Amino acid sequence: MRFGLFGTGPWARLAHAPALTDHRDVEFVGVWGRDPGKAAALASEHGAKAYGEIDDLLGDVDAVAIALPPDVQAPIALRAARAGRHLLLDKPVAFEPAAADEIAAAAEERGLASVVFFTRRLVPVTGEFLAETVELGGWREARVEHVGSIFTTGSPFGESPWRKEKGGLWDVGPHALALVLPVLGPVTEVTAMAGPHDMSHALLRHASGAITMLTLSVDGAPGAVRQEAIFFGEGDPRRVPEAQWRADQALGRAIDQLIAAAGGGPKSDVDVRFGAEVTAVLAACQEAITTGRVVAIGSGR
Repeated sequence: MRFGLFGTGPWARLAHAPALTDHRDVEFVGVWGRDPGKAAALASEHGAKAYGEIDDLLGDVDAVAIALPPDVQAPIALRAARAGRHLLLDKPVAFEPAAADEIAAAAEERGLASVVFFTRRLVPVTGEFLAETVELGGWREARVEHVGSIFTTGSPFGESPWRKEKGGLWDVGPHALALVLPVLGPVTEVTAMAGPHDMSHALLRHASGAITMLTLSVDGAPGAVRQEAIFFGEGDPRRVPEAQWRADQALGRAIDQLIAAAGGGPKSDVDVRFGAEVTAVLAACQEAITTGRVVAIGSGR
């Protein structure tokens, strides 16, 4: 499958470009970026071509891998879907539910394969855990705490403008939702509050009646850093296991899923429609933080 990469930032350099270069079933055609100099450097490093125009790169590939801020990714992803290109997107798909839904609809109408890069969901031990947890059933609640810091640890993402503006809700919130939605099902309403230093707290009611509690931040104090996800129900609690992973290896599995789905195999569990569901929940949480009200999702909205 011929791939074009859109983006030249840390995630493009650390994950996308190496994964595309190393994958046995990928021809890494070219790179487009908002900074032509960075696009040329990244393309040269991986034996690809730098493109100055989006449509020129779309015309030369079968699929796109996008590593751009959500508000930049969304219109390019829609353009790619309308051109009949398979989609490998970053999370969140978009900031606006309508934009995410439009991309999902365009992909579905054209029978395109899609995968959203929810990193932990692409680690085998996590997938196996979630499948076992769904099979057990009887879950009544979940608690996910994802508190870290990208601003004091030398993280390459600390200079990301959209992360500074949107914070942990939109940066690590997608990863939290990617763990609970397969087990507890769709969310029907949310309420949320935000505290100092980007500490977001949200309560989600699922259609099943189960409740999820989220604590999210990318600006946590050093002593407050933690990451845990637990399901509670009729049996013993189940903690999502810790797993070692490399970003490029996880992305390689995403590429496997995309190519398989494009060839008539099963669609990915983390396709763009799932990504749109995650965007809807995040947007509802943001609205609840802003208005102080309970916000309904879907038919109850």
